[in-house]
Amino acid sequence: SKIRGDTVHEQSSVEAMVLEMQDSKSGVKSSEQKLNITSIPHVVTGQDILAWIANHMKVDAQEAQTIGTMLVAYGFIYPLQDHKKLILKPDVSLYRFQTPYFWPVQKWKADNTDYAIYLAKRNIRKKGTLDVYEQEYYKNLHKWLNHKWDFIVMQAKEQYRAGKERNKADRVVFDCQERAYWIVHRPPPRTHSAMDYGVDRLIDPNAEENKTFDYYRRIIIFTQQAIMRSKVKSTVSLGAILKHMTTYKDHDPFLAPCLPSNPWQTDDSSYWDLNMRNVEIPTKMRVERWSFSFFELLNDPRGRTDFKVFLKKEFSGENLAFWEAAEEMKWGTASSISEKAQTIFKTFLAPGAPRWINIDGRTMGLTVKGLEHPHRYVLDAAQTHIFMLMKKDTFYRYLKSPVYKDIQKKALSPAPHNFTPSQLEQNAQNRKPGINPIIIWQQEEEERAKAAAAAGPIDIKKLMASKLDRK
Repeated sequence: SKIRGDTVHEQSSVEAMVLEMQDSKSGVKSSEQKLNITSIPHVVTGQDILAWIANHMKVDAQEAQTIGTMLVAYGFIYPLQDHKKLILKPDVSLYRFQTPYFWPVQKWKADNTDYAIYLAKRNIRKKGTLDVYEQEYYKNLHKWLNHKWDFIVMQAKEQYRAGKERNKADRVVFDCQERAYWIVHRPPPRTHSAMDYGVDRLIDPNAEENKTFDYYRRIIIFTQQAIMRSKVKSTVSLGAILKHMTTYKDHDPFLAPCLPSNPWQTDDSSYWDLNMRNVEIPTKMRVERWSFSFFELLNDPRGRTDFKVFLKKEFSGENLAFWEAAEEMKWGTASSISEKAQTIFKTFLAPGAPRWINIDGRTMGLTVKGLEHPHRYVLDAAQTHIFMLMKKDTFYRYLKSPVYKDIQKKALSPAPHNFTPSQLEQNAQNRKPGINPIIIWQQEEEERAKAAAAAGPIDIKKLMASKLDRK
């Protein structure tokens, strides 16, 4: 709203501002600069751009810096010297305005074929001396687009031949523009991209919604429900939010760093290895999180395993076993619901069941009656009863038990990694794939089968027969 002047051809305010910055009279002062023995026309400095933005939009230096960096990140302005860092430096660093053909307003997606042609052309011109990340892209594209690689190489040679016919200054300017475009759309590793492509929008956010009868009916229903909803004092709500923030402050990935390092930035998988689902020795942060709530303990497979050890010593493992069986039935396949319902009834609910659970008569009656025609949520009432029973009694005894204190002593406190740039580059080259989820699932199934076999009823005759055979 602060931008002065008419928009050109109904363009957005950002594009209109970039055009006004290039105006010969009121725009940013430009000059001719030498770059690698070649004279580059219409070059501007970072400090001149910031001064123009601050003066033109009536903002302070910090906001001008933010706007200028946004223009560089989206590719309206590109650096001539340190082209991999898409920020606007408030000094004499050199920049140029990108040609409108490469602006985001053109709305043409950066295609892999176009990028392969660009890399092939650079590979021809630089005789194979591409950057490390570009070489990785080039190898992958060669593998993915192998069916039309001849066409890509032919196009690259034609573009390279056509570029040699231009004069040197124009050729250097076009190469800089093209490189700046691909730095924005195919950035180097561990750099932020402002052009991340998500799912294509199916709804136009600028289109007005038709106000139909159903629209107003839904608003009335929502308003009635809001009026009938029980109110909570603002002091109570703020106190609960403050308590939650204080508790989870050190566990929030936006507020606290990943230890030993963020694997997405350093390409080091130590964080994932230390926080695997069923790791032998967990980290202190993970063990501390179990004490926050019973839901946190059950939600962590490693915490649930440790809780089972405690329940085994307390001779009350049937409660957790029933909760897990109900959870598995809730999220299992539809074809297995009937079979699982019968197994759960025989194991936990039937008179004289080997792992009979203690729930009140009303809940037991409703659950047993519902199992005559089982569905996914038929065990919800019994599962909630058992959950609250463990939460109010067993959970707090577990936190005071030697089992939990022992795992607290053994828990790891990983030291933060401090990688040098060369080590980060080496990590990127030696990146190893993660464990396949299917393998993890198979390991968990094997552990469940062993646990089920160990918890099953013991055949005394078979056991005595095996002892006599040994003798």
